Amino acid sequence: MIRMVSLIMCALFLSAPVLAAEDSQAEREAAVDRYLAVMPPEEMMEDMAQAMSMNFPPDQREGFRLFVLEYVDHEALEASSRAAMIRHFTADEINALTDFYLQPVAKSAMQKLGPYMAEIMPVVQAEIMRALGELQKVEAETNRQLTE
Repeated sequence: MIRMVSLIMCALFLSAPVLAAEDSQAEREAAVDRYLAVMPPEEMMEDMAQAMSMNFPPDQREGFRLFVLEYVDHEALEASSRAAMIRHFTADEINALTDFYLQPVAKSAMQKLGPYMAEIMPVVQAEIMRALGELQKVEAETNRQLTE
């Protein structure tokens, strides 16, 4: 029995490097290349600029969108995005995201994500500000009680 457990443990330890090799730096880089081919940064930037422009008055929206597309360093953003994906996701996770975005329904959903975020972010920000006000009241009351 002890010999069987030892053999199993040995097999597990010997297989660990093989399993880890499946998520190498090169595999992550290849997965990110595939992802960026499916989700081009230029398209994501265009969608983001369009969504962000909705926070401006109607007569300023197109100017803002053009400003973002012309003056934002897209290569720097792509390099940063690439590095962050490689650092935070496994090759399998990146490939799963890519497979998801290859589906037509996913592309449709992603096109709606920008307007959704533009609509919900002011509410989220307002709620955070309200909560911070409440926290300040509680802290002020606590400090007042401590000084009495």
